[in-house]
Amino acid sequence: MTRYWNAFVEGYTGYANYLFHEITHPSWNNYFYWLIAVSLFFFLLEVVIPWRKKQPVFRKDFWLDGFYMFFNFFLFSLIIYSAASNVVVNLFNDGIAWITGGFNLQANNPLNNFPMWSILLIGFLVRDFVQWWIHRLLHRSDTLWEFHKVHHSVEEMGFAAHLRYHWMENIVYRTLEYIPLALLGIGLYDFFIIHIFTLAWGHYNHSNISVSGYVTGGILGMLLGIIAANGLLDITLFNDPELLAKLGIVLGFTLAGSLLLGKLMKYLFNSPEMHIWHHSYNLPESRYYGVNFGLTLAIWDYLFRTAYIPHDGQDIRLGFPGIEKFPQDFTGQITHGFKDDNTE
Repeated sequence: MTRYWNAFVEGYTGYANYLFHEITHPSWNNYFYWLIAVSLFFFLLEVVIPWRKKQPVFRKDFWLDGFYMFFNFFLFSLIIYSAASNVVVNLFNDGIAWITGGFNLQANNPLNNFPMWSILLIGFLVRDFVQWWIHRLLHRSDTLWEFHKVHHSVEEMGFAAHLRYHWMENIVYRTLEYIPLALLGIGLYDFFIIHIFTLAWGHYNHSNISVSGYVTGGILGMLLGIIAANGLLDITLFNDPELLAKLGIVLGFTLAGSLLLGKLMKYLFNSPEMHIWHHSYNLPESRYYGVNFGLTLAIWDYLFRTAYIPHDGQDIRLGFPGIEKFPQDFTGQITHGFKDDNTE
């Protein structure tokens, strides 16, 4: 028991030191500055190429959503999640060892010998699939839906709405997704890469922009080209190419991604045009529990027939019946769900 208590205490002190180090030591593997950089990128896109041109740049609840971004990405972990998760991790690993008579889950993981790119791909697909089901659960459970209403209380959509959600969602998502990721042996470095990619795509899904699949396909191809040209993630397609050759490789991957994936992107990946319908105020009775549950990938919605894009949803009303009575302030929203607030 003492070991679990020490893990709980160290979770607070360790994360506080980590957060201070993140802020004071900018680097390529720094969550704090990646969040700022990704957010600024999509903010600029919303200024330059807005989809809903009549929507103000500083839309309704813009600053509230901005606070939510840092609260859910950092402060929530500092307050409780990091400490609690340390205990859960220890209990889970000890439980596996006890049930199996001392089996070391990480030492015997078959993915230990896989190349990095395959570990990331498998981890990303498994995590996104698990999160898709969790997202459906948030809509099907009356109790969890009350917490999820915070995210759906957005009435003007923008990139920062991505991380506007009740702190209880952190607990639900992280608890249910931890077990499959732990079984796969996904480490902190692997999770960092997956998390930054899904952060950027989540910002994109919620942003006030609309771009062609040829553009997003080209961007995805460019990222793959950068990885391939520099031999990252255990990909060794090229033998230490010169700078000019690297530029050619990146350009080739970009063109290939645009041409080969352009028409498929709307079926493979989520997008603002698809996700806006998830936030629609008005849905048909046959879709009472929601539509378009994908976080990063769209394929799950098409496979399980929850995809719904009846027409251009550029100016549809957002929210849910009863939103007029929903708390407008941060305190009211993060305490919602623990009492009856008379919202339908």
